[in-house]
Amino acid sequence: MANTRQAKKRATQNDKQRQHNASLRSMVRTYIKKTYAAIASGNKELAVAAFITCVPVVDRMADKGIIHKNKAARHKSRLNEHIKSMA
Repeated sequence: MANTRQAKKRATQNDKQRQHNASLRSMVRTYIKKTYAAIASGNKELAVAAFITCVPVVDRMADKGIIHKNKAARHKSRLNEHIKSMA
């Protein structure tokens, strides 16, 4: 446990930031799952709409460092590939 006042404050701040990052990470996963669900439904218009709403969120989280930029690119690439194969 932290001994000094400043160490206690940092521990509190770190915990608060960790919870915030976990919330953002969960949001990204939810958007990705919604897009995969739309793809699984077989409705291409719905899948494209879900993908269009998902991409900016994934990019924003990659910019913030919540997820790695390569992971964001991988998700976007795979989702796009699934949508293109729906034709």
